[in-house]
Amino acid sequence: RLTSSHRGVGPEFHHQSVGVLQTVLNSGLTPFEEPTMPLAEFSLIDRFFAAQKQRRGDVALGIGDDAAVVDVPPGEQLVVAVDTLVAGVHFPENATAFDIGHKALAVNLSDMAAMGATPRWTTLALTLPQPDELWVADFARGFLALADRFDVQLIGGDTTCGPLCVSVQILGTLPHCQALRRAGARVGDRIFVSGSLGDAGLALRLLQSERPCADDSRAVLDARLHRPEPRVALGERLHGLASAAIDISDGLLADLGHILDGSGVGAEVHVERLPRSPAFQACVAPQSADWFALPLAAGDDYELCFTAAPEHRESLEIMAHELGIRITDIGVIEAAPGLRCRREDRREFQPAR
Repeated sequence: RLTSSHRGVGPEFHHQSVGVLQTVLNSGLTPFEEPTMPLAEFSLIDRFFAAQKQRRGDVALGIGDDAAVVDVPPGEQLVVAVDTLVAGVHFPENATAFDIGHKALAVNLSDMAAMGATPRWTTLALTLPQPDELWVADFARGFLALADRFDVQLIGGDTTCGPLCVSVQILGTLPHCQALRRAGARVGDRIFVSGSLGDAGLALRLLQSERPCADDSRAVLDARLHRPEPRVALGERLHGLASAAIDISDGLLADLGHILDGSGVGAEVHVERLPRSPAFQACVAPQSADWFALPLAAGDDYELCFTAAPEHRESLEIMAHELGIRITDIGVIEAAPGLRCRREDRREFQPAR
């Protein structure tokens, strides 16, 4: 049922859409100009989401009832995360519906990765300025393509009229008492990051300026901003290796700072070891302030930052090779509080404010 109620997230995707039609008419918004069938006769969600190919055996009851029912595997705990993306805040106003659908789920999958959890089920709350069949179809393609890749089933949600906003809740599981946490880093642990840093921040910088950048490099950077790749497989394999972990959504300095606060420790980061992609290096000169500023402080990378004892380095290198993921040692956990950035010659580096 497409509804304007505020009952919260639940599988209210039924075969009635009169409620949203009435909401649109009352608000003065314009429904479809030439719908393929009358709006009151179909549900956008039923039409574009309920037909998801992915069907998990642990979903006892999915879309179509007042709530979903799922089976949690014996010996495992339920892990729950939720994120809200708002147009003009978390994605550009002109972002494609496909990219928004992908990113809305990807940022939640990244939370699962940071916890070392296996994602299983998701719910969706979608707020639209007006019912737009083509937009929803494109959004659904982006959302469900990623869901199918990670074996995640959409089990319910809600829709309403208003400024464009997407809220996604994801549910996963992990072995009992095996969650990766922000607390747990120990003095002497090495600090690692996956992938490369600063790409999404650079893509946003390019969108907001006339800065030159080759088309092929820009395409790679844009993909990193709009279609981030959650490191779920890496997170699942960090059990027994990582002492603490977090995903990099707000920038390395901010997110590593959460690990330090949670663990009651400090850290030293070697800024010249920060991993940068070939696309980043093609568009940013090493003498530029952005060479350090973006990898350190730009958000939306959705890589993993984690700590591990030095003796796990070889195991991590083998895992990185098996997964085809770059893992870089960028620093060390120290007893003294605070986060210190240094160059290789030990000179202190002061990040730009």
